[in-house]
Amino acid sequence: MTDTPSTALTEDEQALVKRSAYGAIALVSRSDPGFLAMFKESMAGSRAFQEAPPGVQELLREGGFPTPVTGSPEEVERTVLDELSRAVDVLRAKAPAQAEGYRDVVLAAADRVAQASDGVAPEEQEMIGRIRQAVSGGLAGDPPVGDAAADAPRQD
Repeated sequence: MTDTPSTALTEDEQALVKRSAYGAIALVSRSDPGFLAMFKESMAGSRAFQEAPPGVQELLREGGFPTPVTGSPEEVERTVLDELSRAVDVLRAKAPAQAEGYRDVVLAAADRVAQASDGVAPEEQEMIGRIRQAVSGGLAGDPPVGDAAADAPRQD
C-alpha cells in the first residue's frame, strides 16, 4: 500500500495542516470585516482549496471541519501564523511533495479571499504578507503574487 499525504501524518498533524489553512483565510477575511463580504470571501477561499492539486486537496478534505482558533484577535493571529509555519515544517518532513503545493494553495486562497469583495484592502494585503512569511520559511523561492491555486503544479 502506498502512503498518501494524509496517511503520512498523525491525526494531530493532519488537524494542524487543515486548521492552519482555514485559519489563514479567516485571518484575511477578518482584516476587512463585513457580513456580506465574509460570505463572499469564505466561498472564494473554499474554491481555491477545491482547485488545489490532488495531494493538497486530500490534506484539506480529511476529517471534519476544523475547530477554529479562539482568543483575542491578536492571539488568533499569532496562533494561526505559528500553526501555518509548523504545518509547512510537518509537510516538509513527512509529505515533502505536498509542502510547496500547500504553501501555494494557502497563498492563492488568501489572495482570492482578499479580492472577493470590492478589491484588496490595505489591511488584507498586510495580512497576506504575514501569511506569506509564515508559510515561506525554508521553501525554495517565493511564489508569485496572485492566484497561485490555478497555477499550482498538479501532482497526481
